[in-house]
Amino acid sequence: MNSQLTHVYLMPGMAANPMIFEYIKLPEKDYKIHWLEWQIPKKTESLKQYALRMCEFITHENAVLLGVSFGGILAQEMSKYLHLKKLIVVSSVKSHHELPKRLKLLKVTKAYKILPTQLVSNIDLLAKYAFGETIKKRVDLYKKYLSINDKTYLDWAIKQVVCWDQERAHPQAIYIHGDNDAIFPHSCGGNCIVIKGGTHIMIINKYKWFNENLPKLIED
Repeated sequence: MNSQLTHVYLMPGMAANPMIFEYIKLPEKDYKIHWLEWQIPKKTESLKQYALRMCEFITHENAVLLGVSFGGILAQEMSKYLHLKKLIVVSSVKSHHELPKRLKLLKVTKAYKILPTQLVSNIDLLAKYAFGETIKKRVDLYKKYLSINDKTYLDWAIKQVVCWDQERAHPQAIYIHGDNDAIFPHSCGGNCIVIKGGTHIMIINKYKWFNENLPKLIED
């Protein structure tokens, strides 16, 4: 095995399975891709505790960790306990200040505690939580990529996003965001690579940009 390989770990977004990365391809002579998967949290588990648990799946030193959406929030928390070559955060937020007003309101009112997540078998509801869109013509897409329909997980995940308390951007992170992201519309400012026309699911539909640019970003 090539000892010079850079190991790249990919963390999907809320309720998504690692298949969202199926089109992400990096030169095999230089990189080895590892897909991370959501684990069902304990009901009282903090994001810090969960991040520490997820760090156990990072088995290589000096790896690259890329997280999408809520997976980007988790990746930022995980990075506090890892020695990484690069941290890359896609379609996410740099701090709680970038959360949209509707999520800040959920925190203030604590309404996240009474969201109807028992209806997660309804793919339309799950799509709204995870991607911010109704399914309409994208039923097959969401059925393929949104497979984490456990109520405990979704209750926990929504709470962690709403109550995330990071004050400022991670100083070493590379932030990549789409200028047409409906979930996190306030995240293109500051130190951020902005993808024109990129939506919240650009890791899927703009994969060619990532395949071309990720090696350069990792090695820069």
